[in-house]
Amino acid sequence: MALELAAQPGAIAVIRPRELEVISYPYEWCFSQLRDAALLTLELQRRALGLGMRLKDASAYNIQFDRGRPILIDSLSFEVAYPAEPWPGYRQFCEHFLAPLALIAYRDARLGLLTRDFIDGVPLDLAARLLPGRTRLRPGLLAHVHLHAGAQRRGIAAGDAPEARRARRMTKLGQEALLDSLRRTVEGLRWRPRGTWIDYGTETSYTRAGAEAKRSTVERMIGAAGGRMIWDIGANVGTYSSVAAGDGRLVLAFDQDVGSVERHWQALAPEARASVLPLVMDLTNPSPSLGWALEERRSLLDRGPADVVMALALVHHLAIGNNVPLPMIAALFARLGRRAIVEFVPKDDPMTQRLLATRPDIFPGYTLDGIRAAFARSFRIVEETPIADSLRTLFLLEAR
Repeated sequence: MALELAAQPGAIAVIRPRELEVISYPYEWCFSQLRDAALLTLELQRRALGLGMRLKDASAYNIQFDRGRPILIDSLSFEVAYPAEPWPGYRQFCEHFLAPLALIAYRDARLGLLTRDFIDGVPLDLAARLLPGRTRLRPGLLAHVHLHAGAQRRGIAAGDAPEARRARRMTKLGQEALLDSLRRTVEGLRWRPRGTWIDYGTETSYTRAGAEAKRSTVERMIGAAGGRMIWDIGANVGTYSSVAAGDGRLVLAFDQDVGSVERHWQALAPEARASVLPLVMDLTNPSPSLGWALEERRSLLDRGPADVVMALALVHHLAIGNNVPLPMIAALFARLGRRAIVEFVPKDDPMTQRLLATRPDIFPGYTLDGIRAAFARSFRIVEETPIADSLRTLFLLEAR
């Protein structure tokens, strides 16, 4: 853009931000996504340092996933670097990226949700207490988490003033070494997806003919529904997300199981990531509005509605597994999307029988007629198609 448009004289370039179609947050990312965002932040700081610049902060919220890759969205984070002044984003990087990655890798993947409660990053003293003692044997984690947390405690106890912190010095070589150490520490963290839900997509009651019939029906319904933005809720490892992603559509593939989201992300080829973004989302407890006045981070509902919501092999989990009445499920789906493709899995299906095996059947309304009546309150039923060689039924719905 023309330099005359600059807000102040002396500009060397004027950039125009591009509005993103999708906004996601660190507490919705799987391990590999958070790791990719961390490595991008370090690479940007390394390049900026070589040009006499720096990132003045290292917030994970400065990163978004766009067309399958992490990008920096806060260009105002760049500033002129002062010689020998330490990187001001170091602590924030450790709290926003390194601490949650280490907790996932060494403790439990569900601890990634701590970033939802600690919107300014996981406190290092908390991370140090939660991490197992053996992490002190890892030089990077010892330095950047354990010793860093101790230094913070001592600084607070001593009343460490901002002026004193600014007076500290670190050569450019030292800063480069710090970035290299952080990079190697992040790259050294590994997490292998595990859990009972990872193989759920392959453990279905479908015969080969039934699975092919479902796929072709879903593909046809997606085409009939139209629209560009698809939300695949309960996507598991993305079997039908890839079906929805054709013809230039963009798919957000939500699942509450972190391992399934991780495997889905790892399995996507680079070109497929441009149209499918797997995210961690529990529909019974979705991402809320967070931050100042509940306006800094938008809720799932505030980021909708999608053009089409897909809920395949999901309703029985919500209705029977989580005791959510069918009319409430329908009402939520109508808020999430303008149209919906919903699969009904009856009580006689082996997958529903699994849910009923450990609890009494207190769901007399969970029938095909029951789901028709419940969803008719919020949707117009455009199409109802039994899936060949199975007991299941697919609905194409349009919100009222």
